[in-house]
Amino acid sequence: MIRSVVSPDNETVKLATALRQKKRRDETGLFVVEGIRFVEEAIASQWKIECAIVASEEFADSRIQLCAEKLTERGCPVLSVPLALYRKASDTETPQGILAIMRQQQNKLADWLPAKASSLWVILDALQDPGNVGTIIRSADAAGAAGVILTPGCADLYAGKTTRATMGSLFHLPVVRTATEDCLAFCERNGLLVYVAGAEAAQIYSETDLTVPCAVVLGNEGLGVGEVFRRKATLNLRIPILGRAESLNVASAAAVILFEAARQRGWTLS
Repeated sequence: MIRSVVSPDNETVKLATALRQKKRRDETGLFVVEGIRFVEEAIASQWKIECAIVASEEFADSRIQLCAEKLTERGCPVLSVPLALYRKASDTETPQGILAIMRQQQNKLADWLPAKASSLWVILDALQDPGNVGTIIRSADAAGAAGVILTPGCADLYAGKTTRATMGSLFHLPVVRTATEDCLAFCERNGLLVYVAGAEAAQIYSETDLTVPCAVVLGNEGLGVGEVFRRKATLNLRIPILGRAESLNVASAAAVILFEAARQRGWTLS
């Protein structure tokens, strides 16, 4: 059932607005995805959608209509609100007219054991920029990686900027938040070589065997990979810089390494 709401005091609208704040996301275990494509991806996934809000002026869009129909069929509440009210709940500069409030998934490394023999994992060590975190998740999905692990200090996985940067890959790929020590233990139990990316490494990434079970570690935008991972590294690798640029953006570096791994693996999924 689609319910019409015009009051700014509506609890669902107020909740969507409050979920811009990490504190409220952590307290409730909820987050917001916004935009037609993101809601379509969410509907197609196994993730739980608590409710949706649609700008009444956008109901003429056939894709929004279809999303609303699918959500009501599964018993998910859908609110139709005036565009002015929708904008108050929206976290984007150019709202597309539909958002969904969703339940976070608290994935654990144990949920993904044992790792496949050919597994390619990505470890993000205290990456602080939500755009970088989301973009790397998207690249890992595109390159056929088995999953992404976030260590403490990473940008919030469920922040709006992060989820938007994943372009829906959040719903396709296991993403686990865990302590550094647990991450290294996971690699050891599953025989994953630990490849640490860094500008000062001697080994060139394209001369590295990326067909073996491995985890590629990418570090903080300013400080690089932390000491704990560098001590435990099987190999340190780098991307050669030919021009005068000091380095690549970490998300760009991730894409370069991941797609080299995909090329070496014959473009097959991990």
